[in-house]
Amino acid sequence: MFEYWDVTIFRWLNSWAGVRPLWDALIIFCATYLWYIVMAAVALFVVITLVSKFRSYRRRNTELFIFTFVSAFVARFVVTELIRFSYNRPRPFDLPAEALAKAGADHITQLIPHVSGGSFPSGHASLAFAVATAVSFYYPKTSILFFLAAFSISLGRVAAGVHWPSDILAGAIAGVGTAFTIHFLFRKFRKMKRAA
Repeated sequence: MFEYWDVTIFRWLNSWAGVRPLWDALIIFCATYLWYIVMAAVALFVVITLVSKFRSYRRRNTELFIFTFVSAFVARFVVTELIRFSYNRPRPFDLPAEALAKAGADHITQLIPHVSGGSFPSGHASLAFAVATAVSFYYPKTSILFFLAAFSISLGRVAAGVHWPSDILAGAIAGVGTAFTIHFLFRKFRKMKRAA
């Protein structure tokens, strides 16, 4: 049942690729380049407090930047890689034609080049959702934009033909879970520091 929905959602999102150049450009932007804007936006929190009247937020924003960086790094390069080490799922474009036909996905349009293997979970989704969750602890309203960006990045990865929807879901869970865990550890560390 889960496989059916995975393939159905993938087919629908991937059907948008290769139809119009404008759609392709939007999918490629979301799947590849939007991530850089997200990271620049996080860095902007710190830069604004250093050069403007918002200097009272300097400590908070510096902490946000460190917390976001640690959450994103651990989600992507520790949690995601540990899961991939134990479960190497093929990407949609890795499947042979007969396996694709059996799954009900007769054609895949791949818009961005990518190495084979390591599809589950999505590293981009884990990064993006870790960042969005980290921002939500400091700026809940602003984090809505980060979650929308994470969602757009994730949809772009599926539409571009490099991930299955369940890869994205697992990546999002890994990112959110990592950010919550690190937030808990940060709070514990702060309490221990105050008590000392």
